[in-house]
Parts: sequence; structure tokens; C-alpha cells
Amino acid sequence: MKSVLITGGTGSFGRKFCEEMLTKAEVERLVVFSRDELKQYEMFEEFKDNEALSGYIKEDKLRFFLGDIRDRDRLSTALTGVDTVVHAAALKQVPAAEYNPFEFVKTNVLGAQNVIDACYAAGVKTVVALSTDKAAAPINVYGATKLCSDRLFTSANNYKGTQEIKFLVVRYGNVMGSRGSVIPLFTKQKSRGKITITDERMTRFNISLEQGIEMVLECQKISIGGEIFVPKIPSYRICDLAQAIAPDCETEIIGLRPGEKLHEEMITTSDANDTIDIGKYFVITPPANKKVKEYYFDKFNATKVPEGFSYNSGQNSEFLSVENLKELIARS
Repeated sequence: MKSVLITGGTGSFGRKFCEEMLTKAEVERLVVFSRDELKQYEMFEEFKDNEALSGYIKEDKLRFFLGDIRDRDRLSTALTGVDTVVHAAALKQVPAAEYNPFEFVKTNVLGAQNVIDACYAAGVKTVVALSTDKAAAPINVYGATKLCSDRLFTSANNYKGTQEIKFLVVRYGNVMGSRGSVIPLFTKQKSRGKITITDERMTRFNISLEQGIEMVLECQKISIGGEIFVPKIPSYRICDLAQAIAPDCETEIIGLRPGEKLHEEMITTSDANDTIDIGKYFVITPPANKKVKEYYFDKFNATKVPEGFSYNSGQNSEFLSVENLKELIARS
């Protein structure tokens, strides 16, 4: 990757991704594309004051572009000379999606198609789209828009003709400590002496920002296009998380919010026929392209998952303990 653009680059993932790319990878140019001028200013100032990162700003290797993925023309301008795109921009809050459904469609679906079209027009080589566990068997608007986005990106490989471009999707669970996650909420509630829990049985998948970035970098290297990559990661119980953050607090059960699941799922039983195991990751291969599956059997000694297989946070083989969670929270 020589010239990289990340949409939604001022978010939790984007900031960490930029740090990792600038300090550990050989990038000639890194473009942050996002719509919030204040967050761009704050990120610029933070990086400028960081001795390890300030040089990249001075050398004009790190660029900030204001723009919205709803605006294809602005995307096309920002993509000039870019060879790799990481698409992290999305509207993500489940309750907000239930109340403002078409706004989520405009960003998460129409915006995704704008990214695809602009990447084709600009001659981009690799496009990695970030997905979510809520896109598997969605029951809320956010999940439904991300499922549609996933399908747009995997299907975009079908009409590339002779153009040298590939589209892939990485799907993972809750990111430890990211904005909008339950950890900042529990930490804030701790000072009040009471933690609100939707349901004592609730479980979630867990991944760190570093693991998410590592996944993006690894999967874009091995992909041939059209895959959805799913990491093998642990789950946690929401009550264990509350215990790790605020063991002395009272808990109040408030019930599931509209569109919220008791357990999250990253691979459904309906996906099982097209899912293979390559060791570190599961790969959901495109049903209409058998060559993708053959590639992984040949190059990575892949195995087919059992019939009826699903990957569910409540039925996971690995759960984080309270002590595990305390250690991870301290590092996040």
C-alpha cells in the first residue's frame, strides 16, 4: 500500500489506523476523508504534537479531506492517486437508526455505492470495507443497511472486467473501548453508583482496535476479492463486564432497546455452505464464484465448516473472564 485513503478517518478505528500506518508501514501518502471539521482539526493538532507523527504532517504525507461519502464528486477528488481504500465511514447508533432510518440508508447504502463507483473511476486497486456483527441476520435498521453495504462491496467484484481492482469485507464485533461502546457508558455510570444493564444474559464478541487493524492489513494481502472475513475472537458476558468496571455498584435491569439482540452473530447457518476455515479467520466466500473457495483450499489448506454451523457470541468456545476484561480495559 503506497497511497491510502480511509473514509471516516477521524473515528476510533481511523485514528488508530493512521497511527499504525504512519509509524509501522511504508506509506507514501495517507488521506483522512471525513465530514467533521472539528474532529479533523483535533486529530491534526494531536498528531502535530506527537514527535513520532509530526514529521508526516510536515512532509505532507498525511492529508485531511473534508467530505461526505454521500457526495461522490468529492470522493472522486479525494481519491486521485490513491491505490488502497479502507472504508470505515458509517452511521452506527442502533436507536438513532430506528428513529432516522433513511438517513442510515443514505450514508451506509448509497454512500457505500458512491465509494465503489468512485474507486472504479479513480483506478483504485484494493478496497476494504468494515462491517459489523449486526449485519448477520439483522433485526435493526443499522444491521440491515450494513448487510446491504456488505453485499454491494462483495458484488462489486462481478463487474470489474479487466480492471485490476478487488473489493473485500472484514466483519467483527464490538471494539474494546471505542466511542459508542458500552465501556465508556459503564465508566461514566460508575461515578453515580448504579450500572444499567439491558439483560443479564446478554453476550457480545470482543476485539481490540489493534486486532481490527491487523485484520484489515492481513486480509487485504491474501484476498482475491468478494470475501467476507470473520476473525476468531472471544465473547464476554455483559454482567462480567459490569463486574470488571464497577464491582461495587448497584445494577439496574432496563430491558433490551429497540433493535437490540441478546446475542450477536457473525456467521449464520444460512452462510455455512459458503464458509470456510483458514485458521485465524473464517471466510464467507461468494456463492457464485467457486474459484474463490478453491483458492483458499489450495493456498491456505482451508477446511469447510460443518453443516448448520453458525458463529454466535452466546455459543462461542472462548469467553473472557472478569480478570481478562480488567486487563484489556486497562490497556485500551
